[in-house]
Amino acid sequence: MTTEETFVERVGRTRRSRYAKHVLLCLVGAVMMYPLAWLVSSSLKPNGLIFTDLSLWPAEWNPGNYADGWTALEHPFSVYLVNSFVIVVLSIIGNLVSCSLAAYGFARLRFTGRKLFFTLMLGTMMLPGHVLLVPQYIVFAKLGWLNTYYPLLVPNFLATNAFYIFLMVQFMRALPKELDDAARIDGCGPFRTFWKVIMPLCMPAFATTAIFTFISVWNEFFGPLLYLTDSELYTVPLALRQFIDSEGQSQWGQMFAMSFLSLAPVVGFFIAGQKYLVKGIATTGLK
Repeated sequence: MTTEETFVERVGRTRRSRYAKHVLLCLVGAVMMYPLAWLVSSSLKPNGLIFTDLSLWPAEWNPGNYADGWTALEHPFSVYLVNSFVIVVLSIIGNLVSCSLAAYGFARLRFTGRKLFFTLMLGTMMLPGHVLLVPQYIVFAKLGWLNTYYPLLVPNFLATNAFYIFLMVQFMRALPKELDDAARIDGCGPFRTFWKVIMPLCMPAFATTAIFTFISVWNEFFGPLLYLTDSELYTVPLALRQFIDSEGQSQWGQMFAMSFLSLAPVVGFFIAGQKYLVKGIATTGLK
């Protein structure tokens, strides 16, 4: 076999291997997309056909689930969407401000006990959230914050999420130390160096933190369930739970319709910041 024939055979094997990988990825993607397709299909079916008609193409269409679900609860669904948006936006601001400042201190400043405090901070990531549940509830109850958004928002402004701090620390450590020296020569103090030099270079890490915060806070069910009792303050997950009646007939079609609408902000925010998310994770390594 000549060299040219060997080269052609290798190219052919490479192409076949590439096609096989693409087919496999498409099949895996179809399996992963099936729950979303089933959700959309079920949101357009009458309640009686959701669990009996297994076809993704509804035998009987009922688009009225969207209009009925919007006004089916005690308040219009827009109220719960606005509540979730308020909590999400403030949580993102809180995490970005507090966690970035804490990360800047660990990554760029030198002070006594820095390694010890950083180790203790990482140790908090191994604590199950349920261990702190009762003490936090007692503290918030003593402060009179029950049935308010304070228990859901205030911890985000106090840099309580060690994962986001660690993410930003690793990103900031990768930046050249000469940037700090140049800023110091120009007369910048620590805060001005952070604001003018470090923060603009950390946008990928900030975008990653914002996306993770958006998804986790938007989907959080247990925290609002624990601290909120007034239905007017409910978030989207609590509102969706109201469609399920343990004693009567559950409005599955309306719940699936509102569930599909509640996915739109998450998907849109993820698509908008996807390139920053990939860059932030790719450039954040362990040192």
